[in-house]
Amino acid sequence: MAGRPMNIVQRADRYFQLSARGTTPAREVIAGCTTFAAMSYILVVNPLILATAGMDRSGLFLATILSAMTATLVMALWANLPIALAPGMGTNIVFAQVVVGQMGVPWQTGLAMVLLNALVFLVLSLTKWRARIVAAFPEPVKLGMQCSIGVFIAWLGLRSGGLLVADGGSLVGFSRLHDGAAWLTLGGILFTAMLMVRRVPGAFLLTMLLVSALGLVVTGTDGKPLTTLPDSWFGLPAVSGELLFALDFKGFASHFMLLLPVTLYFLLIEFFAGTATMFGVIRSAGLLQPNGDLPRARAAFAADALGSVIGAVAGTSTVTAYVESVAGVEAGARTGLSGVVVAALFGLALLFGPVLTAIPACATAPVLVMVGLCMLDGLRELDTSAPEHCLPPLLMLLVTACSADLMVALALGCFIYTLMLLARRRWPGAMVIGLDAVFVLYLALRGQIG
Repeated sequence: MAGRPMNIVQRADRYFQLSARGTTPAREVIAGCTTFAAMSYILVVNPLILATAGMDRSGLFLATILSAMTATLVMALWANLPIALAPGMGTNIVFAQVVVGQMGVPWQTGLAMVLLNALVFLVLSLTKWRARIVAAFPEPVKLGMQCSIGVFIAWLGLRSGGLLVADGGSLVGFSRLHDGAAWLTLGGILFTAMLMVRRVPGAFLLTMLLVSALGLVVTGTDGKPLTTLPDSWFGLPAVSGELLFALDFKGFASHFMLLLPVTLYFLLIEFFAGTATMFGVIRSAGLLQPNGDLPRARAAFAADALGSVIGAVAGTSTVTAYVESVAGVEAGARTGLSGVVVAALFGLALLFGPVLTAIPACATAPVLVMVGLCMLDGLRELDTSAPEHCLPPLLMLLVTACSADLMVALALGCFIYTLMLLARRRWPGAMVIGLDAVFVLYLALRGQIG
């Protein structure tokens, strides 16, 4: 018996430490499908956004898939963490609308900037500097990261599902439920909550499938069904080499002073926002080390950086960790095996792109809302014994809920923590002061770029 070769399940259990982390292959597969379904919108949205910069849309679809698939697979196999990666929302808008649109910089030059930033990320990750910077975050700020990301995910779900709308009187308000999408989103939230109480496996996937099916008969404000069946169920994207290795370093050098502020902006926002996302996902999964650090931090940070290298080479904007990974964590993901599933599904998306575009936003919105609420369980760890312990995370929650700006919330959380320690005549540490200085620079750059 001792000499019998291991089967594939046993090999997967040993490599990904499934039993040690209290999970199973079936649970990881379901969780990986959940993560992919929650973030699959990027396959449609990213090409749409970057195409406004004059880039080939078919090539962008292929670049989005290749970068997401490869980066997620590296994270899964190297770091063994349930974190999925893809081109980041926000930075792709800045890339297309600010760098190319407003500054008039060719997109090839912008890709060179993305690659150089990614190489800086990689150096910081491999030399442990990124891990040291993360370790310097005070515990109240780390708690605020997780809860703020939860609030942001829930806010995103409410907005994309049509429940959170602009209101002239109070800036933002709850939908009057005149839209079928809003009703489906609200029903999906309630249905998901019931499934979670009953501990139904794959609750998130079941909700998305049910809402998508109902969308075939429920119409939106335009009178058309919310879910539209594609003309064809599968098809290969057109292959174009226009974006591959389209890096213009000479153009970057000639535009260096013009691009310096936005380059620093990209560097700061991706460094801290990506780090905060990974920390929040792993904290939600209960995988943090006893000292509060990320497990296999160097591999995780390096995989994140390599994702951006791959993305720039493939022809897309910065690749980063996705907060939607928490959807998979809540569905049971605890290892990189779920990431392997996500990567495989991105690969299959090359064939089934038309089907993915049929999933309406109101189908993923309930999942995002419930995932965000689940991340708020970190509030149980809130220490109310001293103001400097509880006020920073609460301020971060408030700023995120009102502005949906994670970076500003993170900066203000660090600022208030530092000032409160100084008020107690306690030195916060050189690294914390350095972080404050970096965030001051970020806010200044944000004012120039926004």
